Amino acid sequence: MSTIYILWLRQIKRYFRSKARLIGSLGQPVLFLVALGFGFGPVFEKAGGGSYLQFLAPGIIAMSILFTAIFAGMEIIWDKQFGFLKETLAAPVSRLSIMIGRTLGGSTVALIQGILVLIIASAIGFRPVGLAAVPLALVFMFLIALLFTAFGTAIASVLEDMQGFQLIMNFLVMPIFFLSGAMFPLSGLPKALTIVAALDPLSYGVDGIRASLVGLSHFGYFLDFSILGGVVILLMLLGSYLFSKIQI
Repeated sequence: MSTIYILWLRQIKRYFRSKARLIGSLGQPVLFLVALGFGFGPVFEKAGGGSYLQFLAPGIIAMSILFTAIFAGMEIIWDKQFGFLKETLAAPVSRLSIMIGRTLGGSTVALIQGILVLIIASAIGFRPVGLAAVPLALVFMFLIALLFTAFGTAIASVLEDMQGFQLIMNFLVMPIFFLSGAMFPLSGLPKALTIVAALDPLSYGVDGIRASLVGLSHFGYFLDFSILGGVVILLMLLGSYLFSKIQI
């Protein structure tokens, strides 16, 4: 248990120690909120969709969590290259504890990132339906963070260097984000896109956050929570298995 706590705390300290990383990680979400939220706002309103900022903000919160969580999982590659992972794995503790500690730490960092984006969005005009809905949104935010930190860990466990990172970003992470309904409604899409969106686990996270904060839901709370919870368990198991197979 102490190993999990130490690794959890280390991940959080690493995040707050780098001021440039903290500030830089907020740049893209703020740009999306301002440029898209206000830029496409009039078009969205004319189409009868209401305030685009209200619709967009939950998707951008999910986006910031997605990227932060993936990067947290992928830090294993850096630790491999600089020898820290070798020292950690050589310690007399189980690899499962190491994996859980790192995953919880990365998930906490991603959740903090999502909360910061929520605060920024509120400062520029986003308004949740009520403060009572925020705790439920935090549950979905943490599930997204857990899911994609475990996903990043699983990927990083089989990669030896950062050369495959761009491939992962372009062919996995970016499609996961853009096809999740973070920036457009899922209703009325062509059948092919509807199927793809339904297979995208982030779609249920975005829908859960949007339902909590704005009151708009495509799948429903129960399905959102069930799918996210199930995928989190599967990826935690997969990440643990692949992490246990790392050769040092």
